[in-house]
Amino acid sequence: MASGGGYGDPNQKIDYVFKVVLIGDSAVGKSQILARFARNEFSLDSKATIGVEFQTRTLVIEHKSVKAQIWDTAGQERAVTSAYYRGAVGAMLVYDISKRQTFDHIPRWLEELRGHADKNIVIILIGNKSDLENQRAVSTEDAKEFAQKEGLFFLETSALEATNVEVAFLTVLNEIFNIVNKKNLVAAENQGNDNPATLAGKKIVVPGPAQDIPAKNNMCCRS
Repeated sequence: MASGGGYGDPNQKIDYVFKVVLIGDSAVGKSQILARFARNEFSLDSKATIGVEFQTRTLVIEHKSVKAQIWDTAGQERAVTSAYYRGAVGAMLVYDISKRQTFDHIPRWLEELRGHADKNIVIILIGNKSDLENQRAVSTEDAKEFAQKEGLFFLETSALEATNVEVAFLTVLNEIFNIVNKKNLVAAENQGNDNPATLAGKKIVVPGPAQDIPAKNNMCCRS
């Protein structure tokens, strides 16, 4: 499991760097989620994101130092450039539980993500602003059903109240770590084979986030 380990030591040795992208409509709280995770901050007068920005936070997962490099983009840009997705191993699809339209746009964001990103990318669906329960326009059940159908993790968060933001990032980062570890294990086993001819044409398949991870169907958390 991951431990927070504060918000980064510049002299710390880094074992892994994981790029995670935040996508979704504008004003759903992507930048606030990022600020809460990276600096444990929340600003009521947050400005709209212009272009692309990223922040980092270093954590420890199973005694390894992992730098999470979280990228945020302006949500009104319907066609985010492929460079934004390049190298991403995790993605957070964010909508606002009080604005139905932001959830209705999620399938288009997911299609764009899958068109540009690596097929093994770990994806979590985030219903943000769970503090606006009295204005809820998207039921937890609807979102959970969509996430299960698409093989996504799912959580509801509140960047304002710091509810489930940490859990959401740790869910993604732990899953990425597990996939990378499996991949390294398979590669090491293959390198240790005394007969290199048996490796000819051998395809190493890294388990995707939709495989053998029953926990994601139970990841629905209402704050």
